[in-house]
Amino acid sequence: MKYETNLLKMRSEYHTPVKYFLPVGDSEIFMNELIGRKIEINYLNQINCIKCNAVTQKSFHQGYCYSCYISVPECDSGVLRPETDMSHLGISRDIEWSKKYSLINHYVYLAITGDLKVGVTRFNQIPYRWIDQGAISAIKICKTPYRNLAGTIEVELKKHLSDKTNVNKMLKTKSHNINLITEKQKYISLLPDELKKYITTDNTITNISYPYNYQFDNFSNFIFSNKQNQISGILMGIKGQYLIFTNGIIFNVRAHSGYLISLTY
Repeated sequence: MKYETNLLKMRSEYHTPVKYFLPVGDSEIFMNELIGRKIEINYLNQINCIKCNAVTQKSFHQGYCYSCYISVPECDSGVLRPETDMSHLGISRDIEWSKKYSLINHYVYLAITGDLKVGVTRFNQIPYRWIDQGAISAIKICKTPYRNLAGTIEVELKKHLSDKTNVNKMLKTKSHNINLITEKQKYISLLPDELKKYITTDNTITNISYPYNYQFDNFSNFIFSNKQNQISGILMGIKGQYLIFTNGIIFNVRAHSGYLISLTY
């Protein structure tokens, strides 16, 4: 089979293991079924903005042209740094967008992606945000009525632990002995009193498994360019937004959003 499409991040469904679906036009490819098979992805030397579809020489913020990057709400600074989101004060690139995505309940969470990390996500992105990060376990810490507050809490907790994911550790980590409830209690005790009212009593731990058997110790990240436009090999597994190929070669689908490719299997 051969498909031609502009890449978009894989859609996931929370199952054991996670199910992955790659958008292809108006349909999807169930990627789990391709594990163990040879696939070939060719970059066709074109990038289209995932917002306006314009051809762009460079992708910004994982898929946008520069014009959209500096203007659309999806690329506002508050998306990457929630504490800078000012929509609760009526300041936004698009207040109607903010009402749907920023001025809603958000969670601050702890997740194990390799190391323990802190993060922020909208309530309706659980557990998909954790899946996209390749987390194997996660727990909610705080619940806030809008994004800025969640970001403020995250900033406090970043004084004590990271908000970043180490990709190599994430791809190698399949189990842990961390007590997330104990870690939650530890870190919420460090919050200023005015933020403790947002602590959630929900101590549910979400465990996530992936269609991948963790056989590699080292990884090589493949990035499309005009000089490097084909990746081919046996698909060995999927974790986060990474396709894992023979010999530990990895390909970040989301990072190539908007890239025009052909996929053959």
